[in-house]
Amino acid sequence: MEKKQKQKKPFYKKWWVWVIAIIIIGSAVKGNDDDTADANKKESKPAVTEPVKDTTAEDTTAQDNVPADYKSALEKAQSYAETMNMSKNGIYNQLTSASGEKFSAEAAKYAMDNLEFDWKANALIKAESYSETMYMSKKGLYEQLTSASGEKFTADEAQYAIDNIKADFNKNALEKAKSYQETMSMSPEAIRDQLTSESGEKFTQEEADYAIKNLNK
Repeated sequence: MEKKQKQKKPFYKKWWVWVIAIIIIGSAVKGNDDDTADANKKESKPAVTEPVKDTTAEDTTAQDNVPADYKSALEKAQSYAETMNMSKNGIYNQLTSASGEKFSAEAAKYAMDNLEFDWKANALIKAESYSETMYMSKKGLYEQLTSASGEKFTADEAQYAIDNIKADFNKNALEKAKSYQETMSMSPEAIRDQLTSESGEKFTQEEADYAIKNLNK
């Protein structure tokens, strides 16, 4: 009787094959972990930043080097801007005027270069004041604001004031007409001409007509 031939185990059932496979897989996983760790180290490396320079001491030193009269000029300029609503050019002239503050041109220039202010707001306040107390026309206000012998605001600042003022110019024309009638005994037609004249009050024709129409009411 023939002996049964001993069957060989399949390749994948041999124990050493699995040992080798486990070693290979373990090595691959470890390699991936090392790569990930290296990448994380690179990403987590802190960024190099430039040290922040402390300028406080420099600013203090710069302030200490400013002459006393320059500082005084700046304080005066601030006061004129806040309490009298003056223009930048108006303040400069006041600071340097022989009949004003008598500061040097250099001190006044320092003051104006270092004064930060809303000049448009000042122009508007001035326009409102002229309208309420002197009953001026819109065109008259603009010329007063920009005049070299007036408030010395820039054209842009004056235009801002005119564009934003809330005034009844018909009423202003009427108040002016009453003033001419009462103080100068002028006729209605003479008053009308004075209200619209370019050398007079500079009201519009419509505003002057309103004033004359309501003059004796």
